[in-house]
Amino acid sequence: MKPTDTKDPDYFHKVVDCQWACPAHTDVPEYIRMIAQGRFSDAYMVNRESNVFPGILGRVCDRPCEPACRRGRVDEKPVAICRLKRVAADHRDDIKDRLPKIPARKNGKRVALIGAGCASLTVANDLLPLGYEVTIFEALGETGGLMRTNIPRFRLPPRVLDEEINMIVDMGVDLRLNSPVKSMKALLGEGYDAIFVGTGAPKGGDVNIPGRHDDPEHVHIGIQWLESVAFKHIDNIGERVLIIGAGNTAMDCCRTSLRIGGKDVRVMARKPRHLLKASDWELEDAEEEQVELMLNHSPEKFIIENGRLVGMEFARVEWYEGEDGRLKSKTLELVTLPCDDVVLAVGQENAFPYIEDDCGIEFDRWNVPTVDPVTYQSTRPGVFFGGDSAFGPKNIIWAVEHGHQAAISMHKYCQQESLTQRLPYGLNLASTKMGIHEWSYSNDFNPATRRLMPHVDLKSRFKNIDIEVELGFTPEQTLDEVERCLNCDVQTVFTAKLCIECDACIDICPVDCLTIARNGSEEDLRSRLSAPTLNPEQALFVSEDLPQTRRVMVKDEDLCVHCGLCAERCPTAAWDMQKSTLKVPYASDEAEPGRDMKRSA
Repeated sequence: MKPTDTKDPDYFHKVVDCQWACPAHTDVPEYIRMIAQGRFSDAYMVNRESNVFPGILGRVCDRPCEPACRRGRVDEKPVAICRLKRVAADHRDDIKDRLPKIPARKNGKRVALIGAGCASLTVANDLLPLGYEVTIFEALGETGGLMRTNIPRFRLPPRVLDEEINMIVDMGVDLRLNSPVKSMKALLGEGYDAIFVGTGAPKGGDVNIPGRHDDPEHVHIGIQWLESVAFKHIDNIGERVLIIGAGNTAMDCCRTSLRIGGKDVRVMARKPRHLLKASDWELEDAEEEQVELMLNHSPEKFIIENGRLVGMEFARVEWYEGEDGRLKSKTLELVTLPCDDVVLAVGQENAFPYIEDDCGIEFDRWNVPTVDPVTYQSTRPGVFFGGDSAFGPKNIIWAVEHGHQAAISMHKYCQQESLTQRLPYGLNLASTKMGIHEWSYSNDFNPATRRLMPHVDLKSRFKNIDIEVELGFTPEQTLDEVERCLNCDVQTVFTAKLCIECDACIDICPVDCLTIARNGSEEDLRSRLSAPTLNPEQALFVSEDLPQTRRVMVKDEDLCVHCGLCAERCPTAAWDMQKSTLKVPYASDEAEPGRDMKRSA
């Protein structure tokens, strides 16, 4: 194998599994260390640079970082990354003086953003400091988009939404509430230099089975129903409620039902549990509240008597793998369940009734716009999409990342620069050595198990739909959880010319991730490692030839727990523990004078 190029930013980035998995590439280990030091405001600002909404996402993020967390390979439960993000938000000081400064003199460019949700707000956050005049058109009377209308208040309090959204709006957004865009052609005619569409996926999925439209008063579309509850247009539901679907929206629907009159609430899922779209923690929260999860039940028809919904018929199915390798089902029996109301939570779709067919924006057969996956520009130059509007329903953190990338493209478009020539990621490495056996991070392995989030007790939480169920960690409760982080961003950096092949590092390594061996193909090297390869998807580090024997030092990055013992034991300092910092470019970096020279330096 060739020597590993550790100057490639993606190499060490990929080793930091949590940051690699986060769409916005938040520097997770860095903000956890700051929390451990009581630096809550600093941790909040590290978060805000990439994810913009730490308080919001610390409550409702879909947490792609946690399944990737290396701690989960050590004792099965990952670090509570998402909830630690909330710790930084809950315990920070006033950080208004640390927000981006907005120039009094504008740059002469005007941009329009459709929708005041997370993607559009991210674009505004990135472009306002560059002198852009930003106008947001919002159809509703409040900001937040689906964050406000589809996430119940008992999970995401309005005060948290308002505080973090207003940080951006108060930078100077021309916010136009109750102002739906009714014609894209008309908006294009208003002379904006660029337009961003961030309206989410506002159309709820439906089912086409007998009886669907025979009692519309008691059959609800999930996301519209949640919106009606959020704005207090609906404040009650029948005692027996069936939720059709088993994604995260379904979990919000069933838990909301319990708070406005539901007594017997069941989630009807077509698939077995391991194939459900809902996050594990969302399922667990619903089951804690005594929601019954009925698996392998496919809806067949609504049962209507005298014009009133009284029940639903389901096919109880069994799943098996067909000859073509696809999952198929067969019906075992038909089951009838009584109900007073049904909420359909079977997906979301894009909807762009205001975009005319002849304005140059192309859509595919699923009504999804044709969007460049790098630049986020549509087939109409100067019109960009992001969030669920761009590629269909995902989650908030993806929408935030789309906003960052779209802001770069919009800036480049307005400045008549190439949209595809973008700054690359950069990488900084800095030694954490403070003494012979001292490091500037806590490198002891803490055997503590994952801390459970304290909740409002079951008896109290249903008294008011606005009662936030999760209480958050206190600083004292946080202490053990931050120590569970393995500091995967503090890398074991190796200098081959200093190695004397004494094997001290190999002897001391607690997980046998190091091997000195003759070189060979990757398959050959993996067969001769000190410990078996558990995850071949993660790279091996392979050094240059060692000066004594021309063998190579090999490290299985998947096994390493970044304890630093190899560097402590090494008599020649061939090993060092160095903090790797991924430098993610934003619109502000693209606009910085002399950026090309600075980046190359």
